[in-house]
Amino acid sequence: MASENSFDIVSKVDHQEVDNALNQAVKEVRQRFDFKNTDAAIAWSGDVIEMEANSEERVKAVLDVFQSKLVKRGISLKSLDAGEPRSSGKLYKITASIAEGISQDNAKKVSKLIRDEGPKGVKAQIQGDELRVSSKKRDDLQEVQALIKAQDYDFDVQFTNYR
Repeated sequence: MASENSFDIVSKVDHQEVDNALNQAVKEVRQRFDFKNTDAAIAWSGDVIEMEANSEERVKAVLDVFQSKLVKRGISLKSLDAGEPRSSGKLYKITASIAEGISQDNAKKVSKLIRDEGPKGVKAQIQGDELRVSSKKRDDLQEVQALIKAQDYDFDVQFTNYR
């Protein structure tokens, strides 16, 4: 009798890597000549990341530095949710947050894709902010992973808990 094989589809970010990327961005913003005398800064503010500078272009440049550091650390930019620059007194600010978990709507989209285009006998169950995919054949699970990787979702996905 064949046992069920399964894996989870999740959207998680390594917080230590985000923190490391932020620290590298802080260091670069302090050292770069084009940020001198612009009041440019980037730091944690609770669960969100605050970027500020004295002009809209400079604050966008700070965001660009942070995004490049995230990419170098292997974190997808799909998990970074950055707002628009806003004026706050004489400074411009951007607030960014790290998105985690798959929303119910997105989980339903992925589940529908697996049902419609995936191999027969593959089941997808929504479990909170992740999705469990199970099948009797491992080859079917690998086919589902390839199918999901081929889709261009607006959120980051990883595959964990492969059994």
